[in-house]
Amino acid sequence: MSKASNNDNILLSERSLSLFKALVEHFILDGHPVGSRTLARDSKLELSPATIRNIMADLEDMGLIHSPHTSAGRVPTVRGYRLFVDSLLRVDKLEQTAVERITREFGAGGNVKELLERTSSMLSEITKLAGIVMLPRVEHKALDQIEFVSLTDNRILVILVMSDKEIQNRIILTNRQFSQSELQQASNYLNSMYSGKELHTVRKELLKDLEKMKQDVNNLMQAAIEMAQKAFVQSETTQDDYVLAGQTNLMNLAELNDMEKLRKLFDSFSAKRDILHLLEQAIQAKGMQIFIGEESGYDVLDNCSIVTSPYEFDGQILGVLGVLGPTRMDYERIIPIVDITAKMLSSALNSTH
Repeated sequence: MSKASNNDNILLSERSLSLFKALVEHFILDGHPVGSRTLARDSKLELSPATIRNIMADLEDMGLIHSPHTSAGRVPTVRGYRLFVDSLLRVDKLEQTAVERITREFGAGGNVKELLERTSSMLSEITKLAGIVMLPRVEHKALDQIEFVSLTDNRILVILVMSDKEIQNRIILTNRQFSQSELQQASNYLNSMYSGKELHTVRKELLKDLEKMKQDVNNLMQAAIEMAQKAFVQSETTQDDYVLAGQTNLMNLAELNDMEKLRKLFDSFSAKRDILHLLEQAIQAKGMQIFIGEESGYDVLDNCSIVTSPYEFDGQILGVLGVLGPTRMDYERIIPIVDITAKMLSSALNSTH
């Protein structure tokens, strides 16, 4: 449950930690800057407002809280949220209705793309924030079968069926017209050689086998490998992607209720590059990751947090899923939702395929 912490040198008394935790929880709950009187009234520490003010001054000096504008109250900084998430968080047990909803969603069947889209929507609906699911990286998909269909003018439709039942179509040009019988032989040969292998393995072996085939008299088999190679060169350019649901939920949040900020954030969703780079970082780091505000490295996400967890197929990480919301998100509730959803998506993928 991490992102590099910059709180390693912070040493707080138990009293200061308790007060800081109460302040963060209060702010997450209602979004208003928290003053010493509110903490004196609501915390169970039985401290005077003066003592609380002194502790809050120390917390501010440490960079854990700050005062927005001219408000007398304080709010957590990114550093403060990081301390809270890493050291003070008490993760809630997920409510039964949410567990039932997640279980129901994964029992509905459908192909992988539909399952991932439903997962994104479900995360959004349960959390009232934005749900995000990275589509499996192309390299980790396996080839189930390849088929060729003859078109006009030496064009051939190549149909790639993946092990997750996704179908990709490519049109390639060849040096001559092939009969459907020849194309059937070619696909039979390729399926016997490469079916069940991951795409990056297939690409490597096609190159190697093409070199070997140059000395072979069987021109049809050589042509088959050349045709497959053309199709796979095209599929190599397919971009990684993600499905996002519930981004309009972000428009209702006070922290993000700035039209210019929202426009930039929604532009970032459309361009996808920054978000994908962040999700790639989450994959590399493995396990649950939480990016808080400026930790993401992207200005457009300075007021947002993203909680992610990887999902797997056959012991391999395929991608990550998560929830994107304000830095003031209810981490105690969001973290278990993301965690159990990732586990159940992995289970659904492994049982279905």
